[in-house]
Amino acid sequence: MDIIYFLFRQTLLFSIPLLVVAVGGMFSERSGVVNIALEGIMIFGAFTSIFFINIMQQNGVLSGQSLLIIALIIAALSGGLFSLLHAFASINMKADQTISGTALNLFAPALGIFIAKMVQTTQNIRFENQFRITEVPILSKIPVIGDLLFKQAYITTYLGIGILFLASFILYKTRFGLRLRASGENPQAVDAAGINVYKIRYAGVFISGLLAGLGGLIYIIPISTEYASNVSGYGFLALAVLIFGQWTPWKIGVAAFFFGFTKTIANAYSGIPFLLSLGIPNIVFKLLPYVATLLLLTFTSKNSTGPRAAGEPYDKAKR
Repeated sequence: MDIIYFLFRQTLLFSIPLLVVAVGGMFSERSGVVNIALEGIMIFGAFTSIFFINIMQQNGVLSGQSLLIIALIIAALSGGLFSLLHAFASINMKADQTISGTALNLFAPALGIFIAKMVQTTQNIRFENQFRITEVPILSKIPVIGDLLFKQAYITTYLGIGILFLASFILYKTRFGLRLRASGENPQAVDAAGINVYKIRYAGVFISGLLAGLGGLIYIIPISTEYASNVSGYGFLALAVLIFGQWTPWKIGVAAFFFGFTKTIANAYSGIPFLLSLGIPNIVFKLLPYVATLLLLTFTSKNSTGPRAAGEPYDKAKR
């Protein structure tokens, strides 16, 4: 039973950042802007927030959950602001959205490493992980659920689950959500109704930046105590989760949990006696998340239909 609890907790640690970043990508693509810059935005959001954590811990100004909460806000805001570069290029300049996103993916790690070396002569930013919650009072006493969700946890887990519920509500129960979906399907009709398509698309990209920046910090905190402007391709994996999840929040949640589980197996197989006894080479387990991604996309991409106007610049003058 202890192994099951361990696997579930580890799966959450890997799936929550995927969920948050993929939901962010959903908002952008639902508005009509393809955002493959999720990787770069994650890197930038994680860099600014972990640099902040490093400074606060070195000076003893803040610690614990209050420090993490402020860092999460910084990660989200920096990711949102960084994503505006992609929004400007894609919406105002009518640039190719794939090229714009690729540029940010290349720029973010280079910028992070450059600043880190300028400030502290090394690209690795170290921090102390003070953020794990041993157990949540009262809730941790609930049979089964308490052990699964409320012991050895991070507040980022609950934040990610909350984002999933909120995203579903915004997308399907609000006027903004309706306009966002319409902008990604038929921007001409949205414009004809007197709604500014550019503003809706800017909002979609900005929300994706907020969530991707947030996801960068959520990913790094539980797995490391130093950061070198790298998120191990998680932004690209989030794009696969987005496609596999059919651009809908709850399907994205299921896809994120699946990919999180494969990532857990890849990282924790040595602690599972059954898997260790199979004698399978280490490299097979390490490749599992990426092979699973390729296989699933191969068999499901034909049935995956994204927003019709996604990736197409909208020119009001040609309406």
